[in-house]
Amino acid sequence: MQAQQKEDSTKIQNWNYHYQLTAIKQGHLAFRAAYSGENSLINTSEKALLSVTSTLYLGRRLWKGAIIYLDGEIAGGSGISSTKGVAGFPNGETFRIGDPSPTLYIARGFIMQDIALKNSRYENNEPGSNSLAGKRPSSRITISAGKFAISDFYDNNKYAHDPRVQFLNWSLMSNAAWDYPANTRGYTSGIVVEIIKPGWAIRLSGVVVPKMANGPKMDWKINKAHSETLEFEKSWSINQLPGTVRLLGFHSLSQAPTYKHTLTEVKMGDSSSLDVYTGDREWKKYGGLKYGFGLNAEQDFTNDIGMFFRSSWNDGRTATWSYTEIDRSSSIGVNIKGKQWKRADDNIGIAGVINGISPDHQAFLKAGLYGFIIGDGNLNYGKEGIFEFYYCAQLANSLWATIDYQFINNPAYNKDRGPVNVFAVRAHIEF
Repeated sequence: MQAQQKEDSTKIQNWNYHYQLTAIKQGHLAFRAAYSGENSLINTSEKALLSVTSTLYLGRRLWKGAIIYLDGEIAGGSGISSTKGVAGFPNGETFRIGDPSPTLYIARGFIMQDIALKNSRYENNEPGSNSLAGKRPSSRITISAGKFAISDFYDNNKYAHDPRVQFLNWSLMSNAAWDYPANTRGYTSGIVVEIIKPGWAIRLSGVVVPKMANGPKMDWKINKAHSETLEFEKSWSINQLPGTVRLLGFHSLSQAPTYKHTLTEVKMGDSSSLDVYTGDREWKKYGGLKYGFGLNAEQDFTNDIGMFFRSSWNDGRTATWSYTEIDRSSSIGVNIKGKQWKRADDNIGIAGVINGISPDHQAFLKAGLYGFIIGDGNLNYGKEGIFEFYYCAQLANSLWATIDYQFINNPAYNKDRGPVNVFAVRAHIEF
């Protein structure tokens, strides 16, 4: 995390704990809407709604190279319009959950094992959330197994990855067309194997997927339902200024039906699969394949200014199953540190995103049908465009405050609705 507290990385920690709390109030102004459907963003003004997450991170060293991590989390509150109506949803700290009451759950519980490779040097490891201080081999194989967020390992970007201190929009947290396997709250279970060398890394994982679209329960019929992700990462330095590129590919099998097949059934009077798309029941028919790719790059241009870029694509034939209803996405942005105005720990972020969906997905929504997060009952298709600006100020050693503005054009890919102006304030505590 960008806001991570400074600790001594030279000592060896046998255990540590960290804590974070993030509270976001977000609302939007009234906007034009020719019509609305079951999943539409409410077009009248929505006053600021509150979402809160609170996490306790625990880490314990077990044996040589092995650490166990256990994170308890409480989440509550609500996103605007019950977290529906925009594919690139504007609050990355809220979920599509009907009950806004605070709920306690185990977010992560996994073991990480490092295996040093031949002739490896040992370097200081930075302490932090799910990271113990100590010596770690610079060339290693790392195996992580248990429950975690797949985004803990993949698609990292130092300027656009953490909605607790960076951009809030879902399509700026990760490669937006990566339908990354997770339950409603963003977690899955499985194994990740990483080969890490100075300057490059390769990651491969196999994890479980939800039983239902964006559902809370995972499908443990792993011979029929599973997801694999492969990533190659390469880092460099230009005039002592760091840069990194990451190439990602994914493949998932689930109970997801195909848009074309469902449209054919609906025309014949069979609507039995429609509530599978909305996440209201299991389909109990396997073979739903989704695959895609992502590119993620970052580069510092000065000590105070850095840029990032992402572009991702998936085949868009089957129902979105885990993340959000985006089949193509590109984003670009800049981060500016506050050193020039004597606020070295402050950050400004500015980014733009273009999201799209496949022709099959367009036809599905045009027919008045619904996914789990978007659907206006009709569709005049246009790409969803998002602009986001934030200013994050460090007010004290463990306290950050952010103001955030987002402009959303064609929400849920619909030219007949919007544009929407979204405003938010965020408080983040971490120690």
